[in-house]
Amino acid sequence: MTDRTDIELDQFIAREPAAVWRALTEPELLARWWAAGDIKPIVGHRFTLDMGSWGQQPCEVLEVDPERLLVYTFAEGSLDTTITWRLEPEGAGTRLFLRHAGFVPGSISLKGMGSGWPGLLRRIEPALA
Repeated sequence: MTDRTDIELDQFIAREPAAVWRALTEPELLARWWAAGDIKPIVGHRFTLDMGSWGQQPCEVLEVDPERLLVYTFAEGSLDTTITWRLEPEGAGTRLFLRHAGFVPGSISLKGMGSGWPGLLRRIEPALA
């Protein structure tokens, strides 16, 4: 058993930070690569993400630094985790960092999302095409 409670990944995306930011914060783009939801990059904004068979997951935006940082709660009342997106310009594109924090160590949710996130991150760049 592990004591890890966070998932930390990064993905290079051959698009400028403004485009990657839009993929994270515009509902129609977010739905193309992850989940439908009424996200807005405004601190205090409460929204839901439609996770299909896992249901509507309530979230709240905690921190925003446009084109650099977005932090929100995820699945309040069930997982009670926090997702942090950090964007850094890199060459002709953007390095996107994900930290999904607050899992119960060794949980099925940690294992499942840990194996699912890499594929989701690879879907961002095609969603922007």
